[in-house]
Amino acid sequence: MQLVEEYTPGMRRLALTFVRTPAVADEVVQEAWLGVLRGLDRFEGRSSLKTWIYRIVANVARTRAVREARSTPFSSLAGADETSVDPDRFVADRHWASPIQPWQQVLDAEARTVIDEAIAALPDQQRQVIELRDVQGWGSEEVCNVLELSETNQRVLLHRARSKVRAALEQYLGEER
Repeated sequence: MQLVEEYTPGMRRLALTFVRTPAVADEVVQEAWLGVLRGLDRFEGRSSLKTWIYRIVANVARTRAVREARSTPFSSLAGADETSVDPDRFVADRHWASPIQPWQQVLDAEARTVIDEAIAALPDQQRQVIELRDVQGWGSEEVCNVLELSETNQRVLLHRARSKVRAALEQYLGEER
């Protein structure tokens, strides 16, 4: 019960990055827990238990998303040629010229709503990566394992996602450049 109580909220958030409704996300989590129970004797310990469980969630959610999909959101059609951020926004060592406040310090409810809406509007893979890395605080290696991404692809997706969320927050704060 301790694992269920500890992991279910994060599993639901991960499922929501694949599927469109909270009800379907709840079903995905339920199905994933059944998969965990059925497959626990096959857990080999090659990754942490948490990573293994979240991998099951990702696989179930992927399958469910394909089954549930009736149309493709326009936002997910963005190609590799999409522009991310004006290079002048960075200093020489490739860091933001003016860093955004950390997530934990964005206490204003309206600003948090802007952030949540910006994340929700991201293409699927960008939303999944930023949810795990920045919202849930996962490490890069765990995200790559769960989402089956290369380190390079994960970095690109995270950069694009952060750039879009930052732009939305800057626009809200009246700092658009």
